[in-house]
Amino acid sequence: MSTMTKTTAAGTESAWVATSVPPRFPKLKGAVHADVCIVGAGIAGLTTAYLLAQKGLRPAVVDGGEVGRGETGHTTAHLVTALDHRYFELLRHHGEEGIRLIAASHGAAIDQIEEIVKREKISCGFERCDGYLCSSTEDGPKIIEKEDKAAQLAGVSVRRLTRAPLAAFGETPCLQFKAQGKFHPLQYLRGLAAAIKRAGGQIFVRSRIQDVHGGADAYVESQDGAKIHAKHILVAANTPMNDMVTMHTKQAPYRTYALGFRLADSEYFDDLYWDTDEPFHYVRCQWLPKAKDESNGRRREALLIVGGEDHKTGQAETSEEDCFARLEAWTREHFPQAAAVHYSWSGQIFETLDMLGFAGRNPGDDDNVYLITGDCGVGMTNSTLGAMLVRDLITGATNPWTSLYDPARKPLSGAWTYTKENVNVAMQYLDWLTSGDVDDVEKIGRHQGAVVRRGLHKLAVYRDEHGKLHEMSAKCPHLSCVVGWNDAEKSWDCPCHGSRFDPQGKLLCGPAISDLKPAEQPAKEN
Repeated sequence: MSTMTKTTAAGTESAWVATSVPPRFPKLKGAVHADVCIVGAGIAGLTTAYLLAQKGLRPAVVDGGEVGRGETGHTTAHLVTALDHRYFELLRHHGEEGIRLIAASHGAAIDQIEEIVKREKISCGFERCDGYLCSSTEDGPKIIEKEDKAAQLAGVSVRRLTRAPLAAFGETPCLQFKAQGKFHPLQYLRGLAAAIKRAGGQIFVRSRIQDVHGGADAYVESQDGAKIHAKHILVAANTPMNDMVTMHTKQAPYRTYALGFRLADSEYFDDLYWDTDEPFHYVRCQWLPKAKDESNGRRREALLIVGGEDHKTGQAETSEEDCFARLEAWTREHFPQAAAVHYSWSGQIFETLDMLGFAGRNPGDDDNVYLITGDCGVGMTNSTLGAMLVRDLITGATNPWTSLYDPARKPLSGAWTYTKENVNVAMQYLDWLTSGDVDDVEKIGRHQGAVVRRGLHKLAVYRDEHGKLHEMSAKCPHLSCVVGWNDAEKSWDCPCHGSRFDPQGKLLCGPAISDLKPAEQPAKEN
């Protein structure tokens, strides 16, 4: 029998969000002047601000929500050189020199995080550990063999084993990656934010940016009309909200799921694990601070974190709730010692055409506008190495990764992926020709949403806990795709470019920069 935690009207909550308090910063008001303005207070934005402040520059960070409450708060926080995309795949796209630089850059990112943790004395549970890629499919042993050769070619410290140390993965071959890492990402950001403030940087929250202007008079402007004027601007908001099309044809949004299971202290294990399933599963443990009302004299609890079930945003085969159910079933099979599900959450990753992130100058924009995006499932290290690269571009330092991660690159090796992903986007517009999810709003239950056709229009309709209906246009304000209801996260998700909105149409994340428009006709109440 499932012990799955049921989602509520508010959706789900990650282990990181539940066990941390966001630092308090003001809302952006009036006009602010800085050397560098950074849009996005996640790991990419705050790391860049910290590194620039260490160079004597004055950064100003602005976010539409709170510090770390975007995708950084919805990761599983693996710090790896064992990337989601295998080195033998990356070899086809980037060649031998390319994969050496890729491995070196992600390794440098882990080193940078460790250095910051030590220098700033950040209590975030940072640990070095090993990682294991485990064979779990018929072709798994061949994958292990190919990845071993490619990883060694890339300069990664690996060792092939006949079986994984963890019994859950059985008597199958695996590949050991040395010197990986893990931490509590929001405790890390809290420490970063404090260090930025001490260094004279500024952070503003609850201030959504709607305009980005580069050039000699560079500035960003919030929806309230407040501005930050700066010499340089970085957009580090998971996906660029200052580009309508350019970068969105080069990357595609995917949802990935995670569950946190309470675990007996004696069952805790240190290392990271991944399998060769498609989509693959990723597993680790973390010590978390216990809530005061649950402490019983204990200061921490062991948590088993399991992730997987990735799919394109807004395009789950059945429903998002089913993704959580399948993930729990897999965990129960492999980790029968796991207790009740205590946390459940989902995050958004962006897969690029050539399996590598983007960091550098924004193509088609002024030279003083930069971006970090395209995490490819390794957002913690991709964000950190992106911050290191942007720091060097702004300060004029040489960086060997510049051309590798250049957002303007046009990889010929990704032509098929480009065609496939953009045909998929084009197919989503056919939703305008179909009927709605239901033919009558009376069929929508409490805490639920559905797309309803009304004449030539499609409406996103949500019924709240009081029975009141909230009707909005189902047209995503970014590029007019029809949004769909996410029954697990209680959100409206755009299947084209990944914009997401809360049940009543308020923007959660871009590339859209505005809410869903209200419907013209009033809703019925129940």
